[in-house]
Amino acid sequence: MNAKLTQFITRRNFLRFGVGGAATLAGAGLLGKAAQAQDTSPMPTPSHAGVDHSQHPGMLVGAVDHERNGFDPMQMLVDWDYGVVSTLPNGQTLREYNIYAADMDIEIAPGLFFPAWTFNNRVPGPSLRCTEGDRIRILFTNVGSHPHTLHFHGFHTAEMDGTPGIGRGEIQVAENFTYEFDAEPFGCHHYHCHALPLKRHIHKGLYAAFVIDPKVGRPPAREFMMMMNAFDTNFDGENEIYAVNTVGHEFMRRPIPVKVGELIRIYLINMVEFDPINSFHLHAHFFDYYDHGTTLEPTLRMVDTIMQAQAQRGILEFRLRWPGKYMFHAHVTEFTELGWMGLFNAVEEADWQAALAEVGLDEEWDRKGTQSSTVEYQGEVES
Repeated sequence: MNAKLTQFITRRNFLRFGVGGAATLAGAGLLGKAAQAQDTSPMPTPSHAGVDHSQHPGMLVGAVDHERNGFDPMQMLVDWDYGVVSTLPNGQTLREYNIYAADMDIEIAPGLFFPAWTFNNRVPGPSLRCTEGDRIRILFTNVGSHPHTLHFHGFHTAEMDGTPGIGRGEIQVAENFTYEFDAEPFGCHHYHCHALPLKRHIHKGLYAAFVIDPKVGRPPAREFMMMMNAFDTNFDGENEIYAVNTVGHEFMRRPIPVKVGELIRIYLINMVEFDPINSFHLHAHFFDYYDHGTTLEPTLRMVDTIMQAQAQRGILEFRLRWPGKYMFHAHVTEFTELGWMGLFNAVEEADWQAALAEVGLDEEWDRKGTQSSTVEYQGEVES
């Protein structure tokens, strides 16, 4: 790619071409520098079939091939990995997981591929879920091209911290290691690679959700995992695409179905590198917020915007009062224009099946969203 053109197309010049044209331009050019530094990636023609941009002309144009990626952001909302469950001789529940690190090109916007480092061939990696006090055992295998680790946010011994130079430290290519600890404290947590340089291993995609349910449970709700992330496509230390669950503007193109009046619970995690603060804003409604999810009572009540630094996370709870499509997004204009914006489609019960079908979902997605906790709630259910 022409050096002068590469210099011209910075993150902010990216916007001057219009967001719809930006993805095409990025697919043709911005990855050029990354391809030289990493590996070349195929550049398929974006598909525009069946996509209606009439209401939201600022969207990225086209559709990402989720089948090729091997993961779908909509399914990631509800796709929990509970591990293989058994009982130890002392009566404690054991959950065993298998996680591997691997290199993989992923499509993060129509026609724009990113040479990612992944957990289990997806970004974010598997969303692990368990109950407070469970014994967690994770067999980690490195089949990537660089040393990696698993670092969990929570209580554990130093040897299980996944930090270079401590315990086993970095897991070399073609090696494996088993991490083991008890799941505590309850809350909305995450895990990521802690190999050096740390910012590179995070921004390349090595992170995922880790949710520990309290023993008493939480009130029944429709639950979603939302990982706020971003991608530096030309490796200049600035992000060009922002998203929830990796694909820019996916939830504008496919609004998330919910039912009017039901309790919505979002496990929100910020893993954006290079930008110090991210945010979440909900239109036309307010929510309660549980910082880090480590309390059973909200740490903030009746707010419509919260901020998170990198690795900060929390739980949002709210009910949408009326039918309609309600926007949610980062309250930084640049982030929204470059992909971090979506819609909830709130419908009455009679319109539920149609709302699912409109975005390619079925009753299994519905079931996974409403029956995702590892424990049955023991308190009173609010009507």
